[in-house]
Amino acid sequence: MEVKNKRISDAAFEAERQEVLKTWPTGSEVDFDEAVKYQSKLKGDLRFADKLREAQKVKKTLVQPRAGVPVLEEHVKLMRFLEKFGNVDLLPSTIDSYTRLNRYKEAEEGLRQSIIEGRALMNGVPIVNHGVNQSRIIVEAVHTPLQIRHGTPDARLLCEISYAAGFTSFEGGGVSYNLPYCKKIPMEDTIKTWQYVDRLTGAYAEKGIVINREPYGPLTGTLVPPCISHAVAVIEAILAAEQGVKNVTVGYGQCGNITQDVAAIHTLETLTNEYLEKYGYKDVEVTTVLHEWMGGFPADESQAFGVIALGATCAALSKATKVIVKSPHEAVGIPTMYANSQGCRCTKQVINMLYEQSYSAHNLNEEEEMILKETRAILDKTIELGDGDWAVGCCRAVDAGVIDVPFAPCAANAGLMLPARDNDGAVRIMDMGNLPFDKEIKDWHKAKFEKRAKFEKRDVHFNMVVDDIYAIERGHVVGRPEYKNEAQGVTTLTEESTL
Repeated sequence: MEVKNKRISDAAFEAERQEVLKTWPTGSEVDFDEAVKYQSKLKGDLRFADKLREAQKVKKTLVQPRAGVPVLEEHVKLMRFLEKFGNVDLLPSTIDSYTRLNRYKEAEEGLRQSIIEGRALMNGVPIVNHGVNQSRIIVEAVHTPLQIRHGTPDARLLCEISYAAGFTSFEGGGVSYNLPYCKKIPMEDTIKTWQYVDRLTGAYAEKGIVINREPYGPLTGTLVPPCISHAVAVIEAILAAEQGVKNVTVGYGQCGNITQDVAAIHTLETLTNEYLEKYGYKDVEVTTVLHEWMGGFPADESQAFGVIALGATCAALSKATKVIVKSPHEAVGIPTMYANSQGCRCTKQVINMLYEQSYSAHNLNEEEEMILKETRAILDKTIELGDGDWAVGCCRAVDAGVIDVPFAPCAANAGLMLPARDNDGAVRIMDMGNLPFDKEIKDWHKAKFEKRAKFEKRDVHFNMVVDDIYAIERGHVVGRPEYKNEAQGVTTLTEESTL
């Protein structure tokens, strides 16, 4: 196995950079020294890491949407609209699907056709095709820090152009942008390409330019137990730190049970700091992000706002450093900029109302302790499998099913672990697969399902999993059998339906 958790040498990195920058003509616009000077001139209100650091100090949750359209002028208009009317604290630039697959020629054609037809024919902004100079127009058009959000297994050129253009945060990682997104790309390949991204981030840090890196927290987004997403987040933080990254935001996808979600954010920060320090990375700033519900959404906008508000509640009560917001149009497709701003304003309202409040529950400590125990078991087994190397251990852990992401399409993923909700709506593990848990953990999960089965007067069964997957879009958290019939009678409320 070639991949190792070892800092890429300057010579090897520079040689690889020259090859990466040749993969599309706009790569020639990247001049590292000039880019450092450009980044150094960006004011504090445009620096992602600075904004996160300030928010963490006062335990204030920042609001950030997802958004991106292909035509530069329209993307600028979208960013300005969200900045002015969305009441946001941080801005995204979501990348199109062609760019995510390094299909820059198709992205160029999609951009051209979008300009000709006067409408977006792509689901994001093709930063690589726009290049450094054009992309700087986006950065200079707003007064809010900008992050690149995407889903790219090989993001090396995208990262080069984004940093040179002035973006101050970059999302993704070698595990979180493989297992949930890819089918046949080996883990070793994505870890290596993301080591490049992190090494580039480290190179900027060495010049005094701290750029925020954010592993993708939700993974597949549906019924992912906290211990799985936490383990991936910690591993990606360690891999990033080895390459010189100094500012990391680890993420978690809302599951729907307030106690579990608050406990998850608390333990995520604890575990990340714990393992970074334990393995010698003592100078990395760690912040957290909660992603509002990533599963199926109600088609009715009023119900959708309820889901959004619950996500905002969990983010505020857990004191997550930021929250990624959903829109009331999630069930029907890409939201309009108006709908996007509505989701942000809804979230901001809830966060403001809960800012000075704290959350406590009698079972919060139990939840936190179980998440800590489960995640440590996965992480400790991972480093054992890697004989002390996190990159090697990560690949072997995925292969062995020690890290097992539910419903992931990747062929490398074991797919043996099966999650479902307990009687209170928290995500538990019905089938452990090859997760390295002791009898106490296994019995704890088993008892949770037996309690639900007794309440619902049915056996613990795979049908619970299926029911839970559709529960939230049907208006509930737990997929009770009786909710199926109830859902059939739900009418989507629109202005026309009330006339």
